Amino acid sequence: MTATIALVDDDRNILTSVSIALQAEGFLTRVYSDGESALKALIENPPDLAVLDIKMPKMDGLELLRRLREKSAIPVIFLTSKDDELDEALGLAMGADDYIAKPFSQRLLIARIRAILRRTEIVQPSVEGEQAPAESLERGRLVMDPARHRVTWGGTNVTLTVTEFLILETLAQRPGIVKTRNQLMDAAYQDDIYVDDRTIDSHIKRVRRKFRQVDPEFDAIETLYGAGYRFSDE
Repeated sequence: MTATIALVDDDRNILTSVSIALQAEGFLTRVYSDGESALKALIENPPDLAVLDIKMPKMDGLELLRRLREKSAIPVIFLTSKDDELDEALGLAMGADDYIAKPFSQRLLIARIRAILRRTEIVQPSVEGEQAPAESLERGRLVMDPARHRVTWGGTNVTLTVTEFLILETLAQRPGIVKTRNQLMDAAYQDDIYVDDRTIDSHIKRVRRKFRQVDPEFDAIETLYGAGYRFSDE
């Protein structure tokens, strides 16, 4: 099935050039020039992935991402100004799957899009209506169902993005075993795509925050300073 990519940017030149490049690679595209007009469309008719600019009129990318995450876990890549670490950190903390700094190469953006879509396929059935394999992961109060991209803690649903799901799954597969940031990067970011330590740390903080919304005492993800992270099911 052909993937649909939504592009949200107030720069018409970027919308046009990126849309043409994506279509040449076999993607379908939808374009929006501001966050306000995009929000309803992204929720009511979600694409397979959205690329959001940070700096936009009416509703900027961070606000759009915040409101989108209240309703949807679709993968999101956001575009930020070069060297603007605050925007990057905020976007990741709010649930973005990845970010690219402007100016960017279209080849890099397309590679990031393909990588995230492949990760999405890992946690979803390939055919609608296909019976999901009974390979759920149970660790104490945590239950993860990769086929349905479903996570519960003590029976309560926890909505994770694709990146968050893969990071948590990697930790939970071997409780008590420390996973370095590089190992978590390899699990969540394929095809030799580089991300720095701050990206993994931001995703971990986001995962903890989501679980603590359903259980304020959640402490199953432990930080081992200088080493990495581990999952405890005790």
